[in-house]
Order: sequence, then C-alpha cells, then structure tokens
Amino acid sequence: MHKSFTAKGAKPAAIHLFTVSGFESLKDDPFPGARALAKGQGFTGKAGQVVLQAAAGGQLSHVLAGLGDGRDALGVAAISAKLPEGDYEFASDGGLGFAKIAAGWADGAYRFDRYLSEKAKPPRLVIPSGAESDALSREADAVAHLRDLVNTPASDMGPEALQGEVAALAKLYGAKLTTTVGDDLLEANYPLVHAVGSAATFAPRFLELEWGDPSHPKLALVGKGVTFDSGGLNIKGGDGMRIMKKDMGGSAHVIALSELIMGSGLKVHLKLYVPAVENAIAGNAFRPGDILASRKGLTVEIDNTDAEGRLILADALARACEGEPDLLIDFATLTGAARVALGQDLAPIYTDDDALAADVLAGSKTSGDPVWRMPLWDPYLLDLKSPIADLVNSGGRQAGSITAALFLKQFVTAKSWAHFDVWAWRKGKYGRPEGGAPTGFRAVWAMLAARYSA
Repeated sequence: MHKSFTAKGAKPAAIHLFTVSGFESLKDDPFPGARALAKGQGFTGKAGQVVLQAAAGGQLSHVLAGLGDGRDALGVAAISAKLPEGDYEFASDGGLGFAKIAAGWADGAYRFDRYLSEKAKPPRLVIPSGAESDALSREADAVAHLRDLVNTPASDMGPEALQGEVAALAKLYGAKLTTTVGDDLLEANYPLVHAVGSAATFAPRFLELEWGDPSHPKLALVGKGVTFDSGGLNIKGGDGMRIMKKDMGGSAHVIALSELIMGSGLKVHLKLYVPAVENAIAGNAFRPGDILASRKGLTVEIDNTDAEGRLILADALARACEGEPDLLIDFATLTGAARVALGQDLAPIYTDDDALAADVLAGSKTSGDPVWRMPLWDPYLLDLKSPIADLVNSGGRQAGSITAALFLKQFVTAKSWAHFDVWAWRKGKYGRPEGGAPTGFRAVWAMLAARYSA
C-alpha cells in the first residue's frame, strides 16, 4: 500500500472536512466543542485551514479542515501537508468524494527525501482494503514515482539512469525493452535524437518498451526525455536553466502511465517510446542554421537549439506511427508559451480527434485534473516554413505552443493522436511541496481506465 495510506489505523484521528458554506450552515457540533474551538482559532472552512483537538491523554483526536469553495479537487493536499505523523480517517468528506480525498492526501503528504538524512514520515490515511483501495494506492504510487523522477537532479537522472527506470518496469511486468544507444541511433534511423544528444557525456538513446496482448487495441505513449536542457548553443540564462532537470517530465508522465497500465492490467497492447538525451554544449553540438534529416524523411532547419524537444519527439512519433497505433499520446515539457497561456496547472491538449478530446475532458471532470483543449491552427504552419528545408524547428514567439504542436503533427500518421504540452512542475502553494508534479496525468489515466479496463 502507498506509504501515506494504511489499511488499519492505530486510533486514527477523525478529520471533519468542510467548505466555507458547509461550515456556516452547520447546526450541530461534529464533535464536542467543535464550533467553540473553531471560533477561538478563527476557523471558517477556508482552503487549507486546520484546527487540531487532542484528547485528555494528549493524543490527537479530531481535526477541523477547510476546503474553501470545494472546487479544488486536490484541496485535501493543503491539509495532509500540515498534519503530524499519525493515522487519520475522514468523518465527513465536504462533498469531495473519497477518490479525490485520497489523491489529494497523497499529493500533500509527498516529500522528496532522497538526499535528506532525515527521511519524511507522512501522515497516513486509513483506507479499507479492497479493489478500490488497491487502485487508489497504485495511482498514488505512480504519481509519487513521476514526481521522484522529475525531482531527481540530472547528475543522477541522465539518459542512462532514465533507461534504468524503464528497464526496471520492463522486468517487473514482463515487458520487452529495446534500446538503441549512441552512434547506433544513426544506423537505426533516429538522426534527430542523435543530433540533439551527441554533445553530452552520456550517450543519447532511444527506449522502446512493449507489453500486452497484440490482439488488444494498440496504445502508443511517447515522452520527451531531455534529462537536462542547457539550451544548447542558444544557451539559456541562469534563471531559465535552474530547473531544467525537469525537462524529462514528459517521459516521467508516460513512464508512470505505463506503470499504471501494466499494474492495472488494462486490455491494451502497449508500446512506450522514450528518446532520452541531454542537450549539452561541446564542439560537436548541433548549431543554428544546420539542416538535419529526420526518421520520417522530412528535413529540418535549426532556427534555435533550445527548441530541441520537438526534434527528438519527431523521430519518436514517426517510430510510434510505424506500429499503426489505435491511439497515440505524447507528453512533453515543450514550450514556455503554454505556461504563458495557461499557467502551471492547466494542461493544454492538442488533437484533431473530437471523440478523444471529449473522453479526455470527461476524464478531467472525473479526476478533477484540469485540461484545456487548444487549436491545431493549420494556417500557422506558415511560421514553420524554411526556404531551404522542409521545416524550421521554431515558429517564433507568437502562438509558440500551437506552432510546436503543429511541428509535431507533421510527423504523425496515427488515426488518433493527442499532444500534451506540460510544465511537470508546481510552485509551492496550499501546503503542497514545490517541485515535480503531474499535469494532465490523472485526466489521461481516467480516460484510459474508462476505455480499456477489463
């Protein structure tokens, strides 16, 4: 079971969860003296408010907790982040529902403690054993794995280490893993992956995992695996480079999704594709003005070496489409323009498949994980035209997330495809720790589980 969950609590404290309006309309104390305690400490049910009551022996017995207006599906994260070590159960859910409570609880209780001498001791939520608790625990474990991958610095999460993560999953679930490393990428026709990663100490590589019954629907997942992005010769400034360990966040999303898919036994034939590189600077780094070949045969003029993610994804998407998947999904920390447009929490989805968009948005509503559909506006392809190559790799500042998605679209032939341009990071708020975070992950998982569950 996930480390912030437990099947049996040792005298768990009772959490009474309220929205502002729910607490205002409260007629009876949820426990003796609750409203007097709330008045004395200014509790009104605002988001993240917590009031503790101890029993006569000093053991924590009751907790008043606030949800604000109740619209934040992960609002419980603000509560679990503040609670001391111990066991807890919810006496009331504030209208949120237990699945969202569990997801929020695990989110707020998460700590990245790999490099800390004192390890985290999270509060534990009592979850009765059964199929639902197993599913909630699997999801919490996958999300924690995603966050650990993103939070790990590039010194310990380079291309080779990322390969190790995929290899461990393959071994655990009996999947087949094929790897192509270094100059072998040229022979295997992954020229863009090779070009982007060739200047780094650790050789670039292409990872391909296969699992499941070939007679089941074909699902392909592609994730951007840039383990550190200096910007290349178009080097980033210090502020822009500071958290670029997270530039493999797209691969973290699809690795964690694969973990859930295989662990849950979804009825799919899964193929996972991760191009893993570091965008470094050396004498053999690719340059602005270079023209590079791609796996699909299209040539790309390099306008900016800091627009490298779409290059490695181009080869990966072309490879994925060779398997003729029924559904192809990619995740990538692709553009700052997506953050300017939608901020850190909203995940933009790009797709021409209206039915897929509807299913993802339904998954977003079920999970409370926000997703926003963005346009694949074909007239903007003019911004990607080169006079001396088939494409240029950067369309400029205007509509940057859209032109990046349109660039990827030129390498996709799958019948159904969706692209997620995510940040994979979260600033500290509501008591949640700053760092790696899922974006659009739960929405996609809800969609996949609805489509392909046994």
